[in-house]
Amino acid sequence: MSNPFWSPALARLEPYVPGEQPRGRKLIKLNTNENPYPPSPRALEVLGDPQLADALRRYPDPESCDLRAAIAARFELTPEQVFVGNGSDEVLAHAFYSFFRRDEALLFPDITYSFYPVYCQLYDIEYRTVPLRDDFSLAVEDYSGPAAGVILANPNAPSGRYLPLAEIERLLQLQPQRVVVVDEAYIDFGGDSAVQLIDRHPNLLVTQTLSKSYALAGLRLGFAMGQAHLIEGLNRAKDSFNSYPIDAIAQRLATVAIGDSAWLADCCGKVIATRERTVAALQQMDFDVVPSKANFVLARPRKLGAETLYRALRERDILVRYFNKPRISEYLRISIGTDEEMDTLLQSCREIIASQTE
Repeated sequence: MSNPFWSPALARLEPYVPGEQPRGRKLIKLNTNENPYPPSPRALEVLGDPQLADALRRYPDPESCDLRAAIAARFELTPEQVFVGNGSDEVLAHAFYSFFRRDEALLFPDITYSFYPVYCQLYDIEYRTVPLRDDFSLAVEDYSGPAAGVILANPNAPSGRYLPLAEIERLLQLQPQRVVVVDEAYIDFGGDSAVQLIDRHPNLLVTQTLSKSYALAGLRLGFAMGQAHLIEGLNRAKDSFNSYPIDAIAQRLATVAIGDSAWLADCCGKVIATRERTVAALQQMDFDVVPSKANFVLARPRKLGAETLYRALRERDILVRYFNKPRISEYLRISIGTDEEMDTLLQSCREIIASQTE
């Protein structure tokens, strides 16, 4: 329903629908790809800093200089090659506005992050979805020809599939006059970042987030990396919308988190080990599992409908993500939790499948 006070453009929008965030119930929550472990202890120490109170009465640094310097040091870039925002969703929003509002269509896969078409609606960007192969892999050659640009999640969501850097470079060469955004929200769980290609490709913009591998989804901090002219474009959009986007607490906490590389490696290592153990167990139960380099897996139960299993798991207080969409309606996306949470999930799947197929 529309409201008579809404503009026609607002009435036409179909907003993004996030995964369920339940309240008041103790659930095993494997539906929104959150990290199952606490953030870096070094980062959490920031919250006890007595100087933080004084910082809160002042406007934060509008350029997030210390944070950008920390990100630049982590990726061997310069601060001028780094942009920060409130979660990678805000960073992506600025990228869509800055680079993709053209006469041609923006290209992205038909199965990918469902916020991409929402941004296109919001900014009146024409787009064309490019079908993935039957195994959900991406064919780079399908992205040639006239386009407003290309955006792809790598590893992809919700499939978890990863596109190697050699293929990313091929894609950049196919669209040398247009920006290619590589959305790396899940890259720390087993992939190689395209950041190392930035100096060779002026059309490459890489986005990342602290929500997944850094266990800071509640902080809302994302960033983009590219050559300075692309970052300048993002800053033009940001400064025309909100010149103080990152609050003082987020800047300080994120700066410390980015520097704790030992914690990051340990945390991601645990998630990867649990993912591989989960994949093996699901395959033993006759699930088709798409190869994943993310902190989730996309799995199809052969012996039971995906929606049936999704509902049965929810009755047991276990949340996974079900997408009632073409090509993936028989799959469930399962976030990787702790070993104990995954053991409970796997045992529940065994019991449900056994009871439903007797």
